[in-house]
Amino acid sequence: MLRLQLLTWDVKDTLLRLRHPVGENYSAVARAHGIQVQPEALNNSFHQAYKAQSTQFPNYGLSKGLSSKQWWVEIVKQTFRLSGVHEDGVLAPIAERLYQEFSSAQTWVLFPDAVQTLRLCHERGIRMAIISNFDRRLEKILSLCNLRHHFEFVLTSEETGFAKPDQRIFQRALCISGVPPEQAAHVGDSYMNDYRAARAAGMHSFLLSRAERGNSWGPDVPEEHVLPSLTHLLSVIEKG
Repeated sequence: MLRLQLLTWDVKDTLLRLRHPVGENYSAVARAHGIQVQPEALNNSFHQAYKAQSTQFPNYGLSKGLSSKQWWVEIVKQTFRLSGVHEDGVLAPIAERLYQEFSSAQTWVLFPDAVQTLRLCHERGIRMAIISNFDRRLEKILSLCNLRHHFEFVLTSEETGFAKPDQRIFQRALCISGVPPEQAAHVGDSYMNDYRAARAAGMHSFLLSRAERGNSWGPDVPEEHVLPSLTHLLSVIEKG
């Protein structure tokens, strides 16, 4: 059995997922402002805009003096520009509305296996925290989704200034908790940002892979470290 004192969690696509694809959210808000754009086009444009913005201004552009809200507003505007909408007068209110909507509980869905697993971890006395490449809205989202009470603290890349896979965000969690890395573990769905990054910081880690594709991650991920669902976590910990 692993002697874990601290369990840290990724959020998006680990505990929560978007209720609808990004393009559907963007299209619905655009319609409310009299603009018709197909969700598929917006989805493709969003991925282009997000990649370009993340490359030019990583971690919400903090090092360039941007706020995360400015960063997201520009992505929304660029998404619509790439989809053929160029009227700045309508792009600003659309961007503002979407920024607010993505911090509402209605936009997010809690994975059923997350509810049960968090409850069981809490019952076993395992301390828990969040480590996420998210912006300042995360605390509000977790509260609205009735999750915040499970965690001692929430570390976002915006707050700390370090984005996964930077080891420093994991080291910050260890420092706050006072737990040595060998008694801590991280759970997430990204091979690079979660699994490998946490292990590089000396922690145990588990890779969530709800898609039933077996261990396709390579020889550095033992089969017992891959979780087909979060309900497998405690049995793996107790075996380990």
